[in-house]
Amino acid sequence: MAEMTTNKGERIGKRQKDIRVEWRHYDKGGSTCDRCSGTGINLAAVIKEFTERGVTIELQETLLSADQMSESNLVLINGVPLDELLTGGVVGESECPSCGCLTGKKTSCRTVQCDGQIYEELSLELIRRGIEAVLA
Repeated sequence: MAEMTTNKGERIGKRQKDIRVEWRHYDKGGSTCDRCSGTGINLAAVIKEFTERGVTIELQETLLSADQMSESNLVLINGVPLDELLTGGVVGESECPSCGCLTGKKTSCRTVQCDGQIYEELSLELIRRGIEAVLA
């Protein structure tokens, strides 16, 4: 297989190319909150980018109930939480009005703080960085 590079020009070469991604999010009757929905859209786009470069990515979507809300919007890459793969990544939580609409009560969801910014939905760049960290 030809040598590949990441979007930062780093060589992938003979490094690991099989990635398992698990995305955990709250689900109520097939609906999820706005921030988890945004994470899902970003995750699909990044997986497509890496797949087009020859990286095999298996996505597992784990649907959570309201009593598992603390795990909602969690992305694990090869079993490691995304926030742990990011230099300086810190997990937190904030009120999520969209989840509140789904649960019928005030609800908080996971956030990730990285580079001085708090992300309610996981951005394309954060997900890319997490996958690149595993490939490194």
